[in-house]
Amino acid sequence: MKTIQKFIRNEIEGWKKWELFWLILACAVIMGLSIYWGDSIMGIVSAVTGVACVVCTGKGKLSAYIFGLINTVLYAIISYQAALYGETMLNALYYVPMQFVGFYVWKKHMNQETQEVEKRHMNWMSKLILVLSILVCTYLYGLILVRLGDAMPFVDAFTTVSSVIAMIVSIRMFAEQWWIWVAVDIFSVYMWWCNFASGSDNIATLLMWVIYLGNAVIMLVKWEKEAAKSTDTNRKGV
Repeated sequence: MKTIQKFIRNEIEGWKKWELFWLILACAVIMGLSIYWGDSIMGIVSAVTGVACVVCTGKGKLSAYIFGLINTVLYAIISYQAALYGETMLNALYYVPMQFVGFYVWKKHMNQETQEVEKRHMNWMSKLILVLSILVCTYLYGLILVRLGDAMPFVDAFTTVSSVIAMIVSIRMFAEQWWIWVAVDIFSVYMWWCNFASGSDNIATLLMWVIYLGNAVIMLVKWEKEAAKSTDTNRKGV
């Protein structure tokens, strides 16, 4: 019981006013509009927990992986129903188990003063390998999705491959994850807009990705500044 109370206390501490405002606003907007447009309960819960997950990830809080577990299970089901099999496999076979891995790794690298995870930058060689890996794997996976009859094979392949890599980068606490997430979110908004425009009722999922995009831009700025500050501090320490 004391462990749970300590966890909750650490998750609540350290939030700036604008961060709390963004968290509440993002969740409230997506819930309100989803209810208004008559989305399913599953879609609404998936969208709200997904938004809470990305905001808490940006804040560097462990609770991100709790919200993420709920979101990934429900999102996998929604993606399967929409015939987006790349998204389905990504969430069911990869994101779900990675929530446990992420929680474990981040727990070992929490800043005891801020109760946020440590943040850092990749070197240039790692960045180059990152970009090449995304391009090659997107092409190869896209060919597989074409054979499976995916609705948008190469867009789906890009978001899937990039998300797989971004998750690894995120768990390793690199700020570069947010550059990948921005790209993923742009393509995902396009993908789900096409799905919604074709007559589906997945408005909450579309709104979720729109908010993801806004959050990714905000957190990109935040992590870049904090990672740079951490790098400068380490250099001075040396």
